[in-house]
Amino acid sequence: MNLENTDASFPPFDDCLKKIRAIDDTMELLSGKWKLSILSRLCYKPMRYSEILNDIEPLSGKVLSRELKDLETNGLINRHVSSTKPPSVTYSVSDYGMSLRDLSDKIAEWGLQHRDRIRSSFREKVIAKVEQI
Repeated sequence: MNLENTDASFPPFDDCLKKIRAIDDTMELLSGKWKLSILSRLCYKPMRYSEILNDIEPLSGKVLSRELKDLETNGLINRHVSSTKPPSVTYSVSDYGMSLRDLSDKIAEWGLQHRDRIRSSFREKVIAKVEQI
């Protein structure tokens, strides 16, 4: 099978392959149902563990702990433990994590457009069914 790209309108295959690998790496880093959702919230304000847990339903405490640890390990969020009694932990997005905000905003924008498209399609189908009656 020849994978050489002969169409001048497409970028060279090696360039595409590099981008595909970079996308795969990013998806691996952000894999899981909740990581991007957690990160998106922290882009807007620092939050305590309980705030995140209450804000994202039906996220369990066990899963939240694991996701926060992964995000912190990868340098995307900061964990700050206060010296108060009892101590409280606040999570915030790191400078490195903020580099994903544009991506998060683009995904949200696409999601809103997709939701509108689905709603429009549903409405059209309902109207067509009603007109058949």
